[in-house]
Amino acid sequence: MTHHNLRLAAGVVWLSGAIVLLLKGGSLMAQAMALRPDETWAWLAIPASLLIGGIKTELIFEKACLKNLDRIAQLKQPKIWQAYRPGFYLFLVAMIILGGTLSRVAVGNFVGLMAMTVVDFSLATALLGSGRLFWTHR
Repeated sequence: MTHHNLRLAAGVVWLSGAIVLLLKGGSLMAQAMALRPDETWAWLAIPASLLIGGIKTELIFEKACLKNLDRIAQLKQPKIWQAYRPGFYLFLVAMIILGGTLSRVAVGNFVGLMAMTVVDFSLATALLGSGRLFWTHR
């Protein structure tokens, strides 16, 4: 495994998360809109998510990406499982469980569904915004 390929693998994991969150957020928003089809203000969730996601990109996600890319560059003999630190994988599993649980709790509740939509879309925005670093950072 080369450093380049490990960076690409880490980037695929990162961007896969963004795609999953976009699909999940879209599904939650569709459920919310089915509950209250006349709530046009609900569409503000999209620009709000972009704004929040942009802030998360700048303050958190870009720094996390750069730190991980620098760590990958320092590896002597990179292995595929070293794309992220073990703690990242534990955190990822915890976030998947928490996100799934909160989404299930929100079913049938317009405000809960919209809140989870904003959470998912803003995280997806931050992942997409920072994910470019996996291909551009040297």
